[in-house]
Amino acid sequence: MSDKINRLHLVHFGNIELLAKQVVEGFITGMHKSPFHGFSVEFAEHRLYNKGESTRHIDWKLFARSDKMFTKKYEEETNLRCQIVIDTSSSMYYPVDSVNKLNFSVYAAASLIELLKRQRDAVGISLFNEKLDLHTPAKSSQRHHVYLYSELEKCLQKFTEESKKQTDSETALHAIAELCHQRSLIMIFSDLLDDPDRTDKLFEALQHLKHNKHEVILFHVTDKKNEIDFELDNRPYTLVDMETGEKMRLQPAEIKEKYQNEIQAYFKEIEMRCIKDRIDFMPADISEGYEQVLLKYLIKRQKMG
Repeated sequence: MSDKINRLHLVHFGNIELLAKQVVEGFITGMHKSPFHGFSVEFAEHRLYNKGESTRHIDWKLFARSDKMFTKKYEEETNLRCQIVIDTSSSMYYPVDSVNKLNFSVYAAASLIELLKRQRDAVGISLFNEKLDLHTPAKSSQRHHVYLYSELEKCLQKFTEESKKQTDSETALHAIAELCHQRSLIMIFSDLLDDPDRTDKLFEALQHLKHNKHEVILFHVTDKKNEIDFELDNRPYTLVDMETGEKMRLQPAEIKEKYQNEIQAYFKEIEMRCIKDRIDFMPADISEGYEQVLLKYLIKRQKMG
């Protein structure tokens, strides 16, 4: 599958809805040219009429052409309810000189909205950092989609020193668990750079979502080359914590092995706990494009029926 469109520096353009459509069109075209040909990516606006149902919504013009009875599907008829949750804390603005983790998450979310729209599924978004900044209910109307895109556009505003925001994932996720009253697919985008001592609290919140019958995909958004593999030039660096402003002067080669071991162990623990709690854990490297996210969603949707 070609992912050239996925790797464009989309932040240099303005229309998030148009770009989401381009990503989805490229993804679907790639699906049909790949080993995934035949995967369920049909977006029918009709469904077969089932005997005993009301005939009120039968499309008689289509019946005249096909000799088969189909009922029209309206926007309020949704198959699935999805809530897209994005961590907007300051660490998500890394790296500062290119497409960052927040850009990636926002455009992945916009692409998911486009895919959900084509499947007549309902979608809402939740944005959080130190608190839950925005929570919209899941709907499927065109007006609602326009509103979601406009809110996502606001997220792309450039990070400034004055706008430092830390992360309080557990409080936000507990609130979302209470606000989503119907069984939903919750898709969370976060770099998971919370305090490691609060991992138990994070999983209490994730378990709250599961207890309320929601399905959960946790997209772990990273700049893998720098944040996980620590592939920095062998020269002195001043590292800045984007959430606290704390600075540290170091030579990468001196700490690389210890850093890699500790951060990989931390994220491996999160992955294993997700498996234990039946939460889908999905690494999402910002250099890899959006198809990884769309494919994971489609696989999950198919499993949910």
